[in-house]
Amino acid sequence: MVHFRIATLDDLSAMVQMLADDELGRTRERYESPLPESYFRAFHAIDTDPNNELIVACLDDRAVGVLQLTFTPHLTHQGSWRATIEGVRTASSVRGKGIGSKLVLRAVERAEERGCHLIQLTTDTARGDALRFYERLGFKATHTGLKMKL
Repeated sequence: MVHFRIATLDDLSAMVQMLADDELGRTRERYESPLPESYFRAFHAIDTDPNNELIVACLDDRAVGVLQLTFTPHLTHQGSWRATIEGVRTASSVRGKGIGSKLVLRAVERAEERGCHLIQLTTDTARGDALRFYERLGFKATHTGLKMKL
């Protein structure tokens, strides 16, 4: 049975492997041994920030899914909080088994627990399957998102 917890440093290699294990991830991630130091710095920054969580889905003690959840205060909506989901991945060995859905729904629960008024995410336009996945979970494409690489 799948369970969820906050990631530890011991999960870092598995998380990077999941992030690198798809068509887009292979072009931007570096899953190698040892892992580049940049992943350790990022993990530390996320792990020590009370408004960020790396949530892992586990089967037994093995991390098979990951996402980052960020909580942001806003002046809009009368000074409410919102949550942002990023970097959702499941291990290729468990894809299609409902673990990704449960992981995202766990993030929704965490956002509700933190009093957020909405939860948002983006997905690359090349990820048509991901867009349909999120829509099945109740997310709606209500805004147009823009990004600028720096």
